[in-house]
Amino acid sequence: MSDYALELLDIQCTFRSKDDHSQRYTAVADTTLRVREGEFVSVVGPTGCGKSTLLNVGAGLLAPSSGMVKVFGQQLSGINSRAGYMFQTEALMPWRSALDNVAVGLQYRGMSKTDARQEAQQWLSRVGLSGFGDRYPHQLSGGMRKRTALAQTLALDPDIILMDEPFSALDIQTRQLMENEVLALWAAKRKAVLFITHDLDEAIAMSDRVVVLSAGPATRPIGEFTIDLARPRDVAEVRTHPRFVELHTQIWGVLRDEVLKGYEQQLRKAA
Repeated sequence: MSDYALELLDIQCTFRSKDDHSQRYTAVADTTLRVREGEFVSVVGPTGCGKSTLLNVGAGLLAPSSGMVKVFGQQLSGINSRAGYMFQTEALMPWRSALDNVAVGLQYRGMSKTDARQEAQQWLSRVGLSGFGDRYPHQLSGGMRKRTALAQTLALDPDIILMDEPFSALDIQTRQLMENEVLALWAAKRKAVLFITHDLDEAIAMSDRVVVLSAGPATRPIGEFTIDLARPRDVAEVRTHPRFVELHTQIWGVLRDEVLKGYEQQLRKAA
């Protein structure tokens, strides 16, 4: 059996231009990315560089133009049923309570309503929302909605967790609380995690390994760094560690020019 939970092998994703369907552009090119069982890997890169595209390929939501996806050594065809996906915006149903939002995925998998609600209640307790199961999404703060979405994802007990900038909309204090909660839950079961973020500090604080992508078009990995900071970590405290500062300097040295390229591309599009 493969040591890798998820492998994106020589992935290329080419799309038709929105403005001219006769034109095609390559969003992601020649990209190989592997995540071992129990490993927490973050991907950073400029805005619009294809980070989310790679995550969608790993989830089976997008078929690559070429290349192959493997899940625990087996070629992926269709949706990745061994992965849970936490989106940048919460996929919560506004007409369902927090409890029912967490329970619905379990029910889709065949669990009885009673058992699903019991399991969902346990997960809400794990993410600090034991007294909020009857609240609807509009009655919850941004951080509470993120906790509900996290419980919704983890309740399905996925072997691979895919996270697409899940905390980008939160204030810094709530964000750090959520980051620490994710790390604590991850440490308990050591699932494979592929985490997309534009925040280099967040990537270093949370990960075992950080992969840097180039600016688009034809995004590809241009750097990979092992994060050799001791665990468990507090994401606020670890930022003051000399090794953290050293790693940040090394990675930013690779990332900086790509961020500037990406920014210039965004300005040209807006002009």
